[in-house]
Amino acid sequence: MNLQEILADIHALEEELLTFERKYGVRSETFYAAYISGEEPEDDAWVLDFGEWASVYQTWLRRQADYRDTLQRLQKKPSSLAGLIRVTP
Repeated sequence: MNLQEILADIHALEEELLTFERKYGVRSETFYAAYISGEEPEDDAWVLDFGEWASVYQTWLRRQADYRDTLQRLQKKPSSLAGLIRVTP
């Protein structure tokens, strides 16, 4: 994936995370910390959402790492931020 594709993916994932955050009233990082520590949903109807939310958050974390790695690789080349910016219509 190139930098623009990674960034587009990050934004799409953030929209999904915002949907869950608004629905449950908690930030994704707070939810995820509780989820990976084994905390169970209060309501059985939340189980599917919690699984999906955790999956989206894990993918978001991976894309953040991909973005940092790609950016670092590109910045090793003699360029500036101007060389990284791509305006899309």
